[in-house]
Amino acid sequence: MVDVFSGRLLISKDGRSVDPDEALQNKVVGLYFSAGWCSPCRDFTPVLCDFYTELLEETQPPPPFEVVFISSDHSAEEMASYMRAMHGNWLALPFHDPYKHDLKKKYNITAIPKLVIVKQTGEVITDKGRKQIRDKGLSCFRNWLEGADIFQNFSI
Repeated sequence: MVDVFSGRLLISKDGRSVDPDEALQNKVVGLYFSAGWCSPCRDFTPVLCDFYTELLEETQPPPPFEVVFISSDHSAEEMASYMRAMHGNWLALPFHDPYKHDLKKKYNITAIPKLVIVKQTGEVITDKGRKQIRDKGLSCFRNWLEGADIFQNFSI
């Protein structure tokens, strides 16, 4: 993900700045395009939250996965409120970063919610992350990992 977020900062749910090079290194990354005003987003976010929590907190060692939220909220306050109320302990691109428009274009985001699963290079593993999580639960992560060219010894 060095290529995708190079020279930028991400933020954590509690508002801390996070270096993406460290936080995303050697991980499969889910780019979560969403907004608090969007009803289907509010429907899927708790599902993603459960998936994220189960995968990272209940699997040892935790698998190499991270979510980065790219907001389509109307204001920084809306984004912060949505993150506090519904999000897992994942990262986000700051609201005022214009790069979110480039990401939407790059990954052809025409509707939200959209969960695009990408390799370290930013290359798409699947743009159907939301459907795969709903249909397959945790087992879809193994397929993402195989597509990501990341080798780590863990089991789900």
